[in-house]
Amino acid sequence: MSAHSIIQSFREWRQGGEPMVLATVYETLGSTYSKAGHRILIAANGDYQGLVSGGCLEGDLAERARVALESGQAAAVTYDMRDDADELWGLGVGCNGLLRVFLQPLAPGTGYEPFASIVAALLVTRPSSVATVIASQQSAVPIGATLVWDGDVVSAWGLGAPGIERLAAGCAAVYGRAAASYETGPEGLEVLYSPLQPIPRLLVLGGGLDAVPLVKFAAGLGWLVTVVDHRPAYLEHGDFAAAANRELIRPAELAQVIDLSMFSAVVVMSHHLVTDRTYLAQLGEVPAAYLGVLGPSARRERLLADLGEAGAALRGRLKGPVGIDIGADSPESIALSVLADIHAVLKGVSQAAGGSPSGD
Repeated sequence: MSAHSIIQSFREWRQGGEPMVLATVYETLGSTYSKAGHRILIAANGDYQGLVSGGCLEGDLAERARVALESGQAAAVTYDMRDDADELWGLGVGCNGLLRVFLQPLAPGTGYEPFASIVAALLVTRPSSVATVIASQQSAVPIGATLVWDGDVVSAWGLGAPGIERLAAGCAAVYGRAAASYETGPEGLEVLYSPLQPIPRLLVLGGGLDAVPLVKFAAGLGWLVTVVDHRPAYLEHGDFAAAANRELIRPAELAQVIDLSMFSAVVVMSHHLVTDRTYLAQLGEVPAAYLGVLGPSARRERLLADLGEAGAALRGRLKGPVGIDIGADSPESIALSVLADIHAVLKGVSQAAGGSPSGD
């Protein structure tokens, strides 16, 4: 489940005043479905959003979450499935790994902290990191204390100044990284330091029929999608219900109306040369990790040449054709290839600009 889906459930359960438990994977060994830093949310009635396993452990976690809610105390649980002995637990998972999960009760009376602050950090456009105290014998950093940090203190749940100072360095160490770090220290101190990457925001410039599956698939991944077009009929009659925003904007006014710096990825796909060129002229300084234009490489080169200095600022960054080569031959398969390409870039595993023959 995506972070966005978990946040939606959090909002619904919070609105109903329902207690919850935040379950965070803090250590793994061997083959496991999830890794350190992964989170799911469990409601008081046993419902859950997200998975720490393929569905094998969540029922047991829900029961342990109920106990944590009754006690009001955070708790840690270990699932060791590195051999057939896990059948003795009645789970029969057979994943050949060890997984440790930390359960933190979230109550209306405490504003559902610390998860409320984690959610807020995921919904902004800059990265941050979070420290969660798993075990401790130090009064300054009690069990369950949580620091959200983005270069400065965003939220310090259960922490005073000494505790904040103790945890800030670990937050800085994982800031901007892909993987979490589980560290042990003196006096039984155990802390999970996790990077928090904002929910990806995708800007689709062009509301044609082939943009519909791209928007749907991206929203299905939990991304926040904005669709822009200057043609009212495209936005009114296109099936863009999954988009977070639909904007009717003249191409030349794009940068005046929308803050382009907030997007992780931008795909230009108006299928109109002049319109695409107008969009691209405003994207040279945009810090998005992914910039792409639909169509073959010759079309991209023509656009860059026509743009002059603005095109020079895009050269080496602008992908065209967009997408990973999967033999895409339909709007749906092209959308799949484009999203796979964007996902790879955002995860730091992409190839150089100018990928596969997807597009016009």
